[in-house]
Amino acid sequence: MPQGRPFRVLGIQQVAIGHEDKAELRRFWVELLGVELVGSFRSERENVDEDIARLGHGPYAVELDLMQPIDAGRSPKVHQPALNHLGLWVDDLEAAVAWLGAAGVRFTPGGIRRGAAGHNVAFIHPRGDEAHPESARGVLVELVQAPPEVIAALGGEG
Repeated sequence: MPQGRPFRVLGIQQVAIGHEDKAELRRFWVELLGVELVGSFRSERENVDEDIARLGHGPYAVELDLMQPIDAGRSPKVHQPALNHLGLWVDDLEAAVAWLGAAGVRFTPGGIRRGAAGHNVAFIHPRGDEAHPESARGVLVELVQAPPEVIAALGGEG
């Protein structure tokens, strides 16, 4: 394992929940619980049509992604499992990807790219393979580059 981890995980950026029909998710989370709906995102490449909700405010807000597949028969199947993935703020995404990759962590195809909320992201594959055996053991993890205000709010000193 490489020495001297060059990045920090600062907190939860998002929780992504999938279902065949995001309207049912929206009814529960937005209409019944009152979570604020703030946007939407659609990507044919990622096979996702999602509503973006927010819990909390400012740099302490956590995004709640309510996702349905564009085509339920195609991968990725964003509705299986229902708790699709966990997003984590990191203070240096490029350093995190390089260091974790050197430590044997398997990433999904696509590398670092712009995510639904406009931040750069990279996904850790839920399962390792022979070349990259490290993973979160069944959980898809999204690493999200924290903007300066989140780093200041959640990063603390050193």
